[in-house]
Amino acid sequence: MAAIRKIVGRNRNLTSFNSNSNGNCSLIPPTLFISCRGIASKLFVGGLSFYTSNKGLSDAFSQYGQVVEANIVMDRVSDKSKGFGFVTFASHEEAEKALSEMNGKTLDGRVIVVDYAKPKTSFRSGMPIARGPPESIADRVKVNFFDEEPKTQKS
Repeated sequence: MAAIRKIVGRNRNLTSFNSNSNGNCSLIPPTLFISCRGIASKLFVGGLSFYTSNKGLSDAFSQYGQVVEANIVMDRVSDKSKGFGFVTFASHEEAEKALSEMNGKTLDGRVIVVDYAKPKTSFRSGMPIARGPPESIADRVKVNFFDEEPKTQKS
């Protein structure tokens, strides 16, 4: 906590942070806040061999800095690798160095693609799954579902 206060004291561009569990409010520089959340230091690694393990991925990237987490995304049904994963570094500088050095390199016989990870989106974009009738029909025809025999009315 003292290290954060020291950094905050030097930084003029501050962002307010919500109160913590103790009820204390603290000011954290935006760059530190992003690093703590792991966004700026998290890398996407694509094109992985299906035989690459989490440990193998971590070992390959550990030469560029402290790897906080290395995770290969697995298929839920088959429990096999989907061929991509994520590596999180302790700092943005380490992640940047690993990105520039490892992008296009070979790992376990496959050329890998390394890029900054993008945050998850909370919803899917695109067409809705269920829709009503087209407006042209809905405006012209009304059906009374409570009659024994449906009758259509034209408006």
